[in-house]
Amino acid sequence: MPAIGVRLVCSRTGPRRLRAGHRPAGRACAEAEVVELHRLAAGLAQRTFRGRAGLGLREAVAAVVAADGLVVATPVLAASPSEVFDSFLAVLGDTALSGMPVPLARNSSSRRRPPDLTQVMRRRLTDVHADPVPTVVVAGPADWRATAHSDAARLRACIGQAAAGLAAAMRSHRQ
Repeated sequence: MPAIGVRLVCSRTGPRRLRAGHRPAGRACAEAEVVELHRLAAGLAQRTFRGRAGLGLREAVAAVVAADGLVVATPVLAASPSEVFDSFLAVLGDTALSGMPVPLARNSSSRRRPPDLTQVMRRRLTDVHADPVPTVVVAGPADWRATAHSDAARLRACIGQAAAGLAAAMRSHRQ
C-alpha cells in the first residue's frame, strides 16, 4: 500500500503532442510531474537542522518553481496540513508561488464532512501568495467504489471543473 501524504502535481503547458501523435482540436496539452512530499521528509528535516538541501529536495523545489500551475492533493487526517507540507512551503519561501494557480484535491475515509482543511490549506497558500482555484475536488469511499465500477460521473465532473478553472487561471497568469 502506498504511503499517505501530500502530492503536488506541477503542470507546465506547451506545444507537446499527446501520445497518439496529435492534439484534439481546441484542447491544450500539459505536462505534469508528481512530487510526493512524504518522500522528502528526511530532506526537509536535514534542510531545517543543517541548512542544506539534498538533491531530491532541490529537484522538487525546481519542479514546483518551474510550473505554470500546481495541484495540491492531500488526505484528510486531521484539521491541519502535514508538517511536511508546511516545511516544504517554508523552503519555497514567500515569493516562489506568487500568482501561481493552485486547485486543491483531498480524500477522506469517512462519509461525514471532513474537518475543513480546505480553508486552512487556502490560507497557507495565500500566505505564500499563490492563487487558489475556487473548485476543490473531494473524494470519499462512495467515489472510490464508483470509480471501481466505472460510474464516477460526479467525481469526473468535479475534476473537469477544477481542470477548467486551473487552465483558465494558468492562461491569465501567463498574460
